Amino acid sequence: MKRILVVDDEVGALTLIGIMLDRGGFEVVKAQNADQALAVLEREHPDLIILDIMMPGMDGIELCRVIRTLPQYTETPILMLSTRSDSESVIRGMEAGATSYLPKPILHHDLVSKVRGMLNLSAVER
Repeated sequence: MKRILVVDDEVGALTLIGIMLDRGGFEVVKAQNADQALAVLEREHPDLIILDIMMPGMDGIELCRVIRTLPQYTETPILMLSTRSDSESVIRGMEAGATSYLPKPILHHDLVSKVRGMLNLSAVER
């Protein structure tokens, strides 16, 4: 079973995304901020990371940059989520090292399809 780390400061969104992914057949690990996410990444190696862009403290874009500096995560797919779908936010996320971007609100089918596609792509590349 593929393991996914979901990072979102909103408990409701974190829970909802977790349920969607669980129903999609994935194991979900959750973090509510960058510090928690980095602690999880020290002890576990998720197959994919989902980051909310807008979080207090270190936002998802900066967290993505930090994750990409960790040697074991240079190739791990990262999906950015945000209510902000303007091109500047998307570009900043991709420049920080994100693999793909999905705007909120998220539909179950869209999220699961995107995650499956990203995992299949990463499996083909290895």
